[in-house]
Amino acid sequence: MSDETTNGAAVPAQQEPAGPVFSVEKIYVKDVSFESPNSPAVFGEAGQPDLQLNLNQSVQRLNENLFEVVLKVTLTCKVGEKNAYVAEVAQAGLFGLANLQPQAVDVLLGTQCPNILFPYVRQLVGELIQAGGFPPFLLQPINFDALYAETVRQRQQQEAGNADIAAVEPAGNA
Repeated sequence: MSDETTNGAAVPAQQEPAGPVFSVEKIYVKDVSFESPNSPAVFGEAGQPDLQLNLNQSVQRLNENLFEVVLKVTLTCKVGEKNAYVAEVAQAGLFGLANLQPQAVDVLLGTQCPNILFPYVRQLVGELIQAGGFPPFLLQPINFDALYAETVRQRQQQEAGNADIAAVEPAGNA
């Protein structure tokens, strides 16, 4: 095999791939918050901790082929009536998606992107809680495929409901 040289000639421009493209451009923390409003008194509280998890995902199209996906987790822990802590993490990623059908883009944004972001959220939440003086906490895996399927089902129900309402509403007075 021999190496080819251009000897000063212009290097041909690389063509964009003709097939589907999915790329992770950047992963970053968008927002982090940890509060322990009742410490140090809460460390002496007896009782079983009550944990409430809130999960939220948002997608913003930045240009034709670039999307920002933000996975936000809020974990609230109460002992008795007192808040022990509130940990919030908004983990974001920039994802390149090109040469894909709109349905495929929707599926990737709703399943693969949050799956990629979740380990970062999981680690950061665990570190925040432990740094706050509380026992280690490990977020359990989340089935984003099932969450996406439920979202699609709800969208379809909503669209069907809107279609039914439009069919029943009388036309305006002429």
